[in-house]
Amino acid sequence: MTTTELAPVPAPARPAHLHQLDLYRVLTFALVIFLHVLGATTFPQDVVSDAIEAPLHFTREAFFALTTFVLVFSARSRPPRPVAFWRRRVPWVAVPYVVWSLLYWGYSLATAEQAVGSVAAALRALVIEIADGTAWYHLYFLLVTLQVYLLFPLLMKLVRTIERRPWLVLAVSGAVQIAVTWFLSYPPEGVEYSTVSRFFTTLLPYQFYSVLGAVAAVHFAAVQAFVRRHRWVVVAGLVGSLAVAETGYFVSVHNGLWPELASDAFRPYLVPWCVAAIAGLFLAGTRWADAGRPGGRVVSWAVDRSFAIFLTHPLALALLGPLIAYVGDGAGAPWTTVVVYPATVALTLVFVEVLRRLPWSRALTGRPQLTRVAATAAAWAAGSRTNPRGSS
Repeated sequence: MTTTELAPVPAPARPAHLHQLDLYRVLTFALVIFLHVLGATTFPQDVVSDAIEAPLHFTREAFFALTTFVLVFSARSRPPRPVAFWRRRVPWVAVPYVVWSLLYWGYSLATAEQAVGSVAAALRALVIEIADGTAWYHLYFLLVTLQVYLLFPLLMKLVRTIERRPWLVLAVSGAVQIAVTWFLSYPPEGVEYSTVSRFFTTLLPYQFYSVLGAVAAVHFAAVQAFVRRHRWVVVAGLVGSLAVAETGYFVSVHNGLWPELASDAFRPYLVPWCVAAIAGLFLAGTRWADAGRPGGRVVSWAVDRSFAIFLTHPLALALLGPLIAYVGDGAGAPWTTVVVYPATVALTLVFVEVLRRLPWSRALTGRPQLTRVAATAAAWAAGSRTNPRGSS
């Protein structure tokens, strides 16, 4: 694409629902669960399983690209006032984040093998975990999402620059991304891991993917046209970047790097793959939408529960510990992963269906209680039948 091809089109007054993003979201969540199951059912030093895990880390980058895309696409015609935006958006993420940090903190205390120290120490640990997103291994995502929300009004001030110079914006952001990724993977001598790890729950290691989502939102028509016309370019990018990622992984292992570290999400050789994988997800969603959205009801159902699925699946996986041990002792790999993955998905869906029907659904899942949603829909439908043209 040239800069001319990326000329922005006038934004609609009310953005239409982009169905291709539904499949994008569902596929990403399915791969997140698989990544966590794979990590829980294999050994950290397993070269093969880590080779599979390495490219699957793109899911976090895909999420941040999607988050920013949706925000910019929905607000580009009428940028929100910062305070109003924060008041509307932040509670939907912040409340479940604090609630689930508390729940996972309590679960870790209840299942700890060693005796818990003083109450004061436990509460102090809770405060620290909420502050740095470490109450459980997936909650950092919500903390970084809140940072995206915090900086979103500033990003909207850059929309004009993104409209006029998208490649320059991407180049600058990409250069920063490579520098940050290199620092996280190969920190200077004397810099301790504790210092490096503090960056993992900040927006900095993901900023390029958020900018990528913003650029795609501003130039959506051109991006979608390119993906439709040049799908084989996207596929070739997937294959080529995956080869680069796996080559980087195996070379790192060959040179003595521990497999778990070589498959870390912040390895520079994963950056091209992450970009290509995001494009591949968008291509898959676009092709699916163009084909009439087969299985659309199931996809929509999953999208409505996706946030709750993300919040609860690590708990389901933790509770399946006895199954992991039983199958692992009897059948070993890869059968443990094959059995535990659908079991994790099934148990997670049970949790979600229960939580969505509780009065506290909004705090637990970020979504309204299902019974209230159904009642509202029924009332709206009844009103439409009574007065099909609407009230004057």
